[in-house]
Amino acid sequence: MTVNALEPWPDSVEWRRVSPKLITVELISRGILLLIVMIGLVIGWVASDHFWLFPLLMGINLLLAVWRSIITVRAVKAWGYAERGDDLVVRHGLFVRRLSIVPYARMQYVDVTAGPLERAFGLATVQLHTAAAASDAKVPGLAPEEAARLRDRLTALGEDRAEGL
Repeated sequence: MTVNALEPWPDSVEWRRVSPKLITVELISRGILLLIVMIGLVIGWVASDHFWLFPLLMGINLLLAVWRSIITVRAVKAWGYAERGDDLVVRHGLFVRRLSIVPYARMQYVDVTAGPLERAFGLATVQLHTAAAASDAKVPGLAPEEAARLRDRLTALGEDRAEGL
């Protein structure tokens, strides 16, 4: 089998997708940020002599928010992870595709986090930590039960594989 480095999503891997609820969480987060920026622009508009500049900035901000929302939907659908025999594989990205392969023996610890918005939608994020900061990987948008199962499995596999080193 020939491997192409420019095609990082191997077909031989059985990918698990993150929850589609993550799209809603991401869009709400972006909406809150947009609201804060728009409030700041309105305040600047009212307090400034540059009458034409602030409506222009608000329009650009709205266009960027619509574009970023479309990208967010596609980006969440690109997230995936696979548990293989010796490692965890995590993929994400649209324009810049990223494929992280984290050997179980190299994992130092595994975090499960859930912010207020994630908890409201019944989601959690699994964060893997290794000795090399650049190789850390995360899997967002998991049901809390799946996040706990993955954390426990990765921890057990990491301890088991580390004993052989």
